[in-house]
Amino acid sequence: MKKFILPLAVLLLATPAWADVTITAVDEGGGVVAINYAVSGEPNKVRAVALDIKVDAGTIDAISDYMKGEGPGFGIFPASFRDYITVDPATGEVTTWDVNDYTPLADVNDPGALGGLGTAGITIEMGALYYPTGDSSPNAPPDSGTLCKVTVTENCNLTVEENATRGGVVLTDPSVPPTVVLVGTPVVPGGVCFPSSYSTYNDWVAMGEPACWCAPPDGGGYQCDGDVDGATEGYYKYRVYGKDINLLVANWKRKIDDPLLDPCADIDHKAEGYYKYRVYGKDIGILVANWKAKDSDLAGDCPRPE
Repeated sequence: MKKFILPLAVLLLATPAWADVTITAVDEGGGVVAINYAVSGEPNKVRAVALDIKVDAGTIDAISDYMKGEGPGFGIFPASFRDYITVDPATGEVTTWDVNDYTPLADVNDPGALGGLGTAGITIEMGALYYPTGDSSPNAPPDSGTLCKVTVTENCNLTVEENATRGGVVLTDPSVPPTVVLVGTPVVPGGVCFPSSYSTYNDWVAMGEPACWCAPPDGGGYQCDGDVDGATEGYYKYRVYGKDINLLVANWKRKIDDPLLDPCADIDHKAEGYYKYRVYGKDIGILVANWKAKDSDLAGDCPRPE
């Protein structure tokens, strides 16, 4: 292991280049989102990143899949290094990088840092340390890869922003500002396409998690307006028409435990009346109200919160 003799501030503000840098959030399913990077342009390297990762619903509860320490990646975490890493004063070497609390998370008490795990936003700080130190070094970070992965608790839109207070994106020449493109993503935890926050969620699960209740791409986005068959029909491409009412009639007065029930015919997603019919008066009322509606007549935003 090379001697760790440079102050971290020097590490994060070292050497030269130019680049376009794209930071992209990718939903991997199960509530896990990869934070990927890619660099293009002239020969260059990113030396450090400080990013804010935010969700507009739920919380970020975990961070994983990051490198620790020296080598071809971003394994130097300034706040965690300060708090958890020990450097041998005699040799100048890090005693060990394998410390549980050594993570890319910024200390929530540091200037400009977000609330941390268990909140709607985290700040990550990641730098690269390698030898030889030039951009052509075989131990330099590759021009694309995964910085880390985060886990969210519920359906949300996840965004990534530079944290200017903590340094943003730094190239090997800190005097040249990179062009940074930040791409967020909608996230559906666990592959669940129907929001768990809805009061009708448990019924959706009990019915076998029908995709027709969901928003695109799993569902069509029109089922809660009477599109039982999930398709347009006829020359005029009616979204709500003959096949839809035929399916509704075929499921009339069926209950949730009826093995012949087609959940797509349960337009309002609720039981109705003393006998808790899944397909009944309110369902046909919605279908009739949207009879012969085309896609252009409907919002296409099913399911909707109550």
